[in-house]
Amino acid sequence: MAGIGNSGYWEDLRKQARQLENELDLKLVSFSKLCTSYSSCRDARRSDTSDTTPLLNNSTQDRMFDTMSVELEQLLAKLTAVNDKMAEYTNTPGSASLNAALMHTLQRHRDILQDYTHEFHKTKGNFLAIREREDLLGSVRKDIETYKSGSGVNNRRTELFLKEHEHLRNSERLVDDTISIAMATKENMTSQRGVLKSIQSKVNTLANRFPTINNLIQRINLRKRRDSLILGSVIGVCTIILLLYAFH
Repeated sequence: MAGIGNSGYWEDLRKQARQLENELDLKLVSFSKLCTSYSSCRDARRSDTSDTTPLLNNSTQDRMFDTMSVELEQLLAKLTAVNDKMAEYTNTPGSASLNAALMHTLQRHRDILQDYTHEFHKTKGNFLAIREREDLLGSVRKDIETYKSGSGVNNRRTELFLKEHEHLRNSERLVDDTISIAMATKENMTSQRGVLKSIQSKVNTLANRFPTINNLIQRINLRKRRDSLILGSVIGVCTIILLLYAFH
């Protein structure tokens, strides 16, 4: 490369680097303000009943964002190229005596480039995140407005469907409760039947073991039948007498 061994070439590279750094600094400030104003316009749009004006403003800001992003990327690429040329210059034999000072200067320009690159990507990432989030919220709001602006008949029909669904759920719940009560009653009766069978079995066992007790039980049963017959006869006679008395 022509002129790579003289100090004038190095100074020219440093001049180019400082100029690009100054341009990047100004551009990044404007870029950050653009992102801040974009977020403010989005916030204003949320509280505004009419979305037309904020939407136009954000459309313009989107174009400005794309333009400034391209310009910043080009400036960063140019500054990277200048830094590469400065690094190449520090490796030439003619600059060996000043290598420490040159490396210190080069490192400072590299740090500045790294800071500007980091700031650019951070601001750009924040801007894209805000735009993506707001676009999603805008889509949701649009769907809500579309739903609200639907015909009253459809809304009324939807409400009726929901009420009917709730009634069906209540009926199903009532049927489940009734079935549960019936199952519990069945289990209780089954348990009682088992207890009665157990008692009867014990009584039969006792009767078989002790004939006297068996005879006594039979006599008691016969007396109960006789008493029942006597009581039935008395009731029948009394009923007949009352009927005869009533008809006379």
